[in-house]
Amino acid sequence: MNRIFSGIQPTGNLHLGNYLGAIRNWVGLQDDFESIYCIVDLHAVTLPQEPDELRRNLREVTAGVVAAGVDPQRCILFAQSAVPAHSELAWLLACQTPLGWLNRMTQFKEKAGKHRENAGLGLYAYPVLMAADILIYRATHVPVGDDQKQHLELSRDIAGAFNRQFGVDFFPLPEPQIFGAATRVMSLRDGSSKMSKSDVSDYSRINMTDDADTIALKLRKARTDADPLPGVPAGLAERPEAANLVGIYAALEGSTVAAVCAEYEGRMFSEFKPALTELAISTLAPIADEMRRLMDDPGHVDGVIADGAKRARAIAEPILAEVHDILGFLRPGRG
Repeated sequence: MNRIFSGIQPTGNLHLGNYLGAIRNWVGLQDDFESIYCIVDLHAVTLPQEPDELRRNLREVTAGVVAAGVDPQRCILFAQSAVPAHSELAWLLACQTPLGWLNRMTQFKEKAGKHRENAGLGLYAYPVLMAADILIYRATHVPVGDDQKQHLELSRDIAGAFNRQFGVDFFPLPEPQIFGAATRVMSLRDGSSKMSKSDVSDYSRINMTDDADTIALKLRKARTDADPLPGVPAGLAERPEAANLVGIYAALEGSTVAAVCAEYEGRMFSEFKPALTELAISTLAPIADEMRRLMDDPGHVDGVIADGAKRARAIAEPILAEVHDILGFLRPGRG
């Protein structure tokens, strides 16, 4: 079976965008891949973090992932920092990565902004750590969104450069795992902005911990327009709020925007919103209930993380040992 690797930031306040954009895909991948899922706390500290909040967020994200259907017995779920091989391989790969390749990475420019000279080295070298995350398990596939495509290409470049430099066929070139039309969930208050935990208005997002009444209230208050729903997706052009709600419905139903438009053609949002609310509650409320239950049992969540880390280390450490041999490092008993 092919091996897939994917990571998620421990940002806390998981919302509908996180669920539809990543977590739900993780659930489905368990059937087709040997799945390794990582809460990437080493990536998180490329920007300032409050330690207690980081710990809370790591547990919350783990609880959310498990509540959504990721089974820790069928996959490996762990915290990145608990497997030191990630950091060591990142250094070894950094020594093989030309600065010119990193200078082309657009995400550093976006996150560092105008104060690039004050940005930490970790933020600049983030893509090399991402490559190490994937290659330390010799993963064959990686789910990617639009914002990570460039980093996956760099991971492939780094793997290929390592293989060529040492004359080996050691690291596979990881393939992107694409999920049809990407689900891009936007703010419920502004259809031109992504749904985000950092938005000052809690009404801009549906949190994965929201109960049924809160989901209903937020969708009732979600911004729309006065026009009826079109019969084809092209009719949603220049209607960002309408397009967002139709897209959410399609994603939750496992359908297409075209099918939703055909079903609700000519109907007003006063009719569409109740149907969307019923669908959202039936999908998300059970996840929220289970997530809250898990968050009330931090010992269990910590046990999931610890077991996953043990299993991840069992894969990563022998691969790192082979990298040592390829590089020419001495190891006791190996000459």
